[in-house]
Formats: sequence, structure tokens, C-alpha cells
Amino acid sequence: MLTTVGLTVWILFFDKNDLFTQLEFRKEVKVLQEDRNYYANEIKSITSDLRELSSNPKTLEKFAREKYYMKRDNEDIFVLVPKK
Repeated sequence: MLTTVGLTVWILFFDKNDLFTQLEFRKEVKVLQEDRNYYANEIKSITSDLRELSSNPKTLEKFAREKYYMKRDNEDIFVLVPKK
């Protein structure tokens, strides 16, 4: 009985892979899985955007105008910034 209690205490508190370390590892795994899911969704979104930009010239022009403020030679662009 004493050996079992001693072994249990050793495993729970003093071992290299004690209870607290395992709980920290589980938290870290959960955070990493959430990050993986976020980046997987971002990759899907960006891939679909890239496919759309590659296949549709009007979408490509719209993207270039809105994101990078590109314009044709005979146009002027005015960017309106709202006051806070």
C-alpha cells in the first residue's frame, strides 16, 4: 500500500511528465489545433480568391484598384478616410 501511494505521488508531482506538465501540453495542443484550423480556412479562402482572380479579368482589375490603388493613365483616384 505504501509503495503504491509513493509511486502515485512520484508520478503525479515529481516525474518528468507530471500532471501539471501534461495539463500545459494539452493547453498548447488545443491552441495549436485552433491555429491550424484558422490557417487551413485562410488557405481555402485565399485559394478560391486566387482562382477567381486568375480566371476573371474584371475581378483582377477590381482587386488591383481597391487593394493597391492602381489606376489607368487617364484617371485620378481620391481616397476618402473617415474621421474618428
